[in-house]
Amino acid sequence: MASNKTVELRNASDADLQDQLTETSASLEKMKFDHTVNGIENPLQLRAIRRDVARIKTEIRRRELESLSAEDVAKRDRIRNRRRKK
Repeated sequence: MASNKTVELRNASDADLQDQLTETSASLEKMKFDHTVNGIENPLQLRAIRRDVARIKTEIRRRELESLSAEDVAKRDRIRNRRRKK
């Protein structure tokens, strides 16, 4: 079953996803810097934010793949199959 965060991301618009990605990425970079310099109270927050960035990127990619035409999907599948044979 999908988590609440995943459901929220699926309901968000493309522009909202891009905004969330930039905000979350900036927050992650700031938190990494703060953790390196001073240390942060709860280092597990880094993991949570990193996973949020991954969730957002995954949703953006899922939408990109959904919007591909049948020709593009076939081309992509041929490339993937060729890579597997090596």
